[in-house]
Amino acid sequence: MSDFIYPLSSLRENEAGIVVSLRSGGVLRRRFQDIGIIEGTKISCIGKSPFGDPKAYIIRGAVIALRNTDAEKIMIKSAE
Repeated sequence: MSDFIYPLSSLRENEAGIVVSLRSGGVLRRRFQDIGIIEGTKISCIGKSPFGDPKAYIIRGAVIALRNTDAEKIMIKSAE
């Protein structure tokens, strides 16, 4: 992938991306920021539940599980 912007929820296991923007407001946006999801943050997908939702991500050294509906609001570009 190049500099295309796409939602975090589209990452597959062992792929990584860089946060470009957040498409949410209010409490959810603040929660994202509190766990370190801000512009320029590298996020790696390390696994998913048996049914594919939620997925586990490494964000600033912490493993965080996010539902796909929430991860769709985080826009990323390729980390490579």
